[in-house]
Amino acid sequence: QVQLVESGGGLVQAGGSLRLSCARSGRIFNRKAMGWFRQAPGKQREFVGAISWSGSSTYYADSVKGRFTISRDNAKNMVYLQMNSLKPEDTAVYYCAAARMDSGLEYSYNYAYWGQGTQVTVSS
Repeated sequence: QVQLVESGGGLVQAGGSLRLSCARSGRIFNRKAMGWFRQAPGKQREFVGAISWSGSSTYYADSVKGRFTISRDNAKNMVYLQMNSLKPEDTAVYYCAAARMDSGLEYSYNYAYWGQGTQVTVSS
């Protein structure tokens, strides 16, 4: 079983930055990618980005490309989401997730474990 706990959310003004963290714990048999998703009120959960196990490959949704950066520290079992130039439309609950495979990372059904989420609110 894998446990994921997000932190770092909060309230920030438009144009500001936040860094989300995701702490992994529990037994991990398969070294797989990690992803970030978000869900705004009344909307479906959407893909934000993902990072391969080695960290050598990253993938981003077009809406965040150039503003968000995903990184990971496997020695510390941590994954990060650096969010810059935040916009009000980035307001959502952000979730980290552990993938069950290394492809199709933009699809939530390819993730086996999820954190509880952390709220990010961007004011205009």
